Amino acid sequence: MSYLLAIGAALVAALTSVFQRIGVEDAPAETTLRWSLMAHALRRGIWLLGFLLMLVQFALQATALRFGQLTVVQPVLTTELIFLLLILVIWFRITLGWREWVGALTVVAGLGAFFLIGDPSGGKALPSQTAWLVASVALALVIAGFIVAALRGPRWWRAASFGAASAITAAFSAALTKAITSYAAEGWGHVLTHFQPYLLGVTGIGTVFLLQNALHAGPITASKTTLVTFNPLVSIVLGLTLFGDRLRSGPGWIALEVASLVVLVVGVVVLARSPLVSGGDEDGQDELLGPGRHRTKMPVVPIEALP
Repeated sequence: MSYLLAIGAALVAALTSVFQRIGVEDAPAETTLRWSLMAHALRRGIWLLGFLLMLVQFALQATALRFGQLTVVQPVLTTELIFLLLILVIWFRITLGWREWVGALTVVAGLGAFFLIGDPSGGKALPSQTAWLVASVALALVIAGFIVAALRGPRWWRAASFGAASAITAAFSAALTKAITSYAAEGWGHVLTHFQPYLLGVTGIGTVFLLQNALHAGPITASKTTLVTFNPLVSIVLGLTLFGDRLRSGPGWIALEVASLVVLVVGVVVLARSPLVSGGDEDGQDELLGPGRHRTKMPVVPIEALP
């Protein structure tokens, strides 16, 4: 059940990214990290459709977390990148080269191998107040670092940095959701006596805001690459440190788990070198043009043709 729900959430997340990218890509450059970017998005019907799908994605993900471990559900969500590439090919008629396919498949294969080799179990513990405080401060510092990094550099770098920041915020939101679903077993009145639902409201808004900046800053595949990579990795760490998830131990198993993460990094590097991801041509120009390609700006089809 948790696998199917997570795969469904990944598909909906890919559609959400496409719709919301269309909604914010024509926003003025000076709206970055300003609420005027959200004001622009809210005036676009296609963005609002993406927001509704985001709520559907959250419902599917929350239900999956209710029945499965954090270190199980979040890695499955990396299939979003595959769904995204399929949408770009089928819907937008974008031609993908070997870098895109090899990179995306390697990313997913690396995380999938980690999931199979590690064989996550447990995940029934609830974090202490001290553990929540340490995790909150540490993640807030890392998120702030990525936001600062996103303020300068080429378009692909800004998109990737904002994507990483939104990924970490989303991973923390998933951890909060996991705790809330555990508290909900004792009744929603019991849930409201804890700080997690209120902090989830803050991180949820932060995730949406950072994601719109990532989609607005540059190529969608650049932001989604860091999003689907950092999200499960941070979730694995949170699952192990906060919720008592367990992985196979021993030198051999640990070596295989590390090797699977190395495969993941290789996939990210291959995908990052793609002109579609980097937003540059073979000469490094800041344009979404590659040899023999059309410009890959997202609205390749007329807006009126969208459902």
